[in-house]
Amino acid sequence: MSWVVLALVGAAVLALVNMFDKTVHGYSRTPDTLPLFIGVAQTTIGVVVLALVVGLGGIPDGATWSMTATALGSGALYGVGASLMIRVLFHQEVSRTIPVTQTAPIFAALMGVGFLGEAVTAVQWLAILATVVGAVAISLRTGTNVSGLMLQRSFFVLLVGSAIVAAADVVGKVALEELPVLFTHGLRVLGIGLVYLVWSARREPLRNIAELVRSRSPALKFVVANELVIANVALLLLLWALSLGPVSLVTALAATRAMFVVLYSTTLALVWKGALGEVTTRRAVAVKVGSTAVIVAGVAGIAS
Repeated sequence: MSWVVLALVGAAVLALVNMFDKTVHGYSRTPDTLPLFIGVAQTTIGVVVLALVVGLGGIPDGATWSMTATALGSGALYGVGASLMIRVLFHQEVSRTIPVTQTAPIFAALMGVGFLGEAVTAVQWLAILATVVGAVAISLRTGTNVSGLMLQRSFFVLLVGSAIVAAADVVGKVALEELPVLFTHGLRVLGIGLVYLVWSARREPLRNIAELVRSRSPALKFVVANELVIANVALLLLLWALSLGPVSLVTALAATRAMFVVLYSTTLALVWKGALGEVTTRRAVAVKVGSTAVIVAGVAGIAS
């Protein structure tokens, strides 16, 4: 299967993950509740996948200590970057949060030039600028008591998270040169899960989860479907695409998740007013759609 198709489908599925994440946040009393759920789920999936791969086919030939550590490190980096995004998502609209995180291709291009010796054309550098402009625009808000536009402080946190996720993709590509996709996926989600556990295993989120379990909250259904199934499908598709295509291009196509998030969230908010806390005034929708279009155009230029 074409890595382009895999990356686009993976981006569309990952956008659904973000939508469900925002829904679970609505049932949570703390921004660490969802990360703790994710930590438990992904650590479990990682152990199960690795056990199945090794049990059925043995340890892969390329699974040296260094390559194993590389794949785990890729997952750990992804976990750190995604944790920053999820914390911001607890407080912000999903369609303003996710598009900013899709600036990862900017950092992937810089890393490619600095560490891998890749060439970036003048057109691609212009595309990088366009992506930054789009990311800034979608992170602006108009306050009723504030003249002009005010930059969200969370924008800078999201940029850091985006850079870390880009590094995770670069490191993951290195691991895939020696390791099978499914084995690498198991190591990566194990790394992701462990980071989330360390990040969020504290008294308050533990109590919150216990309350949700006792009350049989609908959030539990979203968590099971999202973290055990949908998220792993998305991550596996994108990893598969990464194994077949160049990291800069796959990362750029994965950034189309922003377009899918805005499409999903705005459609839901228009059908069910106020769904996911989305603002649906004409101006807000125009800013979201226009800024996301600029981001997508920018990452397409990076991949050209």
